[in-house]
Amino acid sequence: MVDTTPPSRNRGLSQKVAQIPPSGIRKFFDLLSSIDDVISLGVGEPDFVTPWHIREAAIYSVEKGRTSYTSNYGLLDLRYELARHLERRYGLDYDPQSELLITVGVSEAMDLAMRAILNPGDEVIIPEPTYVSYVPCTVLAGGTPVPVPTNMADNFQLAPAELAARITPRTRAIVLGYPNNPTGAVMDRDKLVEIARLAEAHDLLVISDEIYDRLVYGVEHVCFAALPGMRDRTILAGGLSKAYAMTGWRIGYAAAHQDIMEAMVKVHQYTIMCAPTAAQYAALEALKEGEVAVLEMLEEYDRRRRVIVKGLNEIGLECFEPRGAFYAFPSIRSTGLSSEEFAHRLLVEEKVAVVPGNAFGDCGEGHVRCCYATSMENIERALERIGRFVGRVKGLGSRV
Repeated sequence: MVDTTPPSRNRGLSQKVAQIPPSGIRKFFDLLSSIDDVISLGVGEPDFVTPWHIREAAIYSVEKGRTSYTSNYGLLDLRYELARHLERRYGLDYDPQSELLITVGVSEAMDLAMRAILNPGDEVIIPEPTYVSYVPCTVLAGGTPVPVPTNMADNFQLAPAELAARITPRTRAIVLGYPNNPTGAVMDRDKLVEIARLAEAHDLLVISDEIYDRLVYGVEHVCFAALPGMRDRTILAGGLSKAYAMTGWRIGYAAAHQDIMEAMVKVHQYTIMCAPTAAQYAALEALKEGEVAVLEMLEEYDRRRRVIVKGLNEIGLECFEPRGAFYAFPSIRSTGLSSEEFAHRLLVEEKVAVVPGNAFGDCGEGHVRCCYATSMENIERALERIGRFVGRVKGLGSRV
């Protein structure tokens, strides 16, 4: 007889993969795509076009026939330029030939780091709210994520004491993501120094995602690897997507001690081979000649930052001042709605897209993420619509 029993949806699938929920961001944007005339404060992507001289460098590389694979580590000229960049900015000294790796965005760098250092059951401490990929990367690498909550009262900075309370004999690494997505928080140097002491005392590695390092406002970004004794204990992840408006080029990097890097390259060479060649030539041009454009974009983001934070507070959505990245993370608790209810109703009723805070971990509940990497006109129109929505929900009429 023929077996007519319908196959299980998960038959033959990895249990790890089956148990990981879809990204809370992507799930929400599936709904967004079905609604017209939406003002989006959702996508974490610059609204600037990649500067022409960077695009031209990629075009020229293709015209010259530079279309073959590069080294697994990436284009050597790019690695040398990256080494100079890290030395200029942070005083770091990495060997371009063995301690720097060009990756397909920072997401690949984080994935490689997890797979290179974790054994089954190893614990990874991850502050929340957190970028959506950190927990799945940990799980897929066989590790166990250990969340540490942060809160608005402390400007969403990780408290060293809270971190210390979660260290166990199984702890292998700490993940840091500052400037932070989704909150815009920046860590103070003194707190990072305390975390460095904990890492040293417990022989832990630190995976530091610093993709937003250039996007800080009125404060200094502290590179974790540049702290005393932390260079060889840190896997530094960065990239060009945000500061250089190069999201679609998918160029990131990892910097680490040679022993760690050799393990990361083993995974990289069997899964990716190398980052796209033309994009690497664009990245080389960006690092050499892109500083003026970075500063111009930074100035504009700062202008938008001040407008959206002021506007959200005036509406009645309490918002601390984000000092990095291009996100505001206001509390919506005063409305009585959950973060998903707020985001869904705001999208349907007023056609403004924000991301529910619970997409970034349990302690993101009660907040929504608003990205201000969009035009000032869109920000002002969105604030008007949000004010109207909040006033209606609270029964107060329009708040703008």
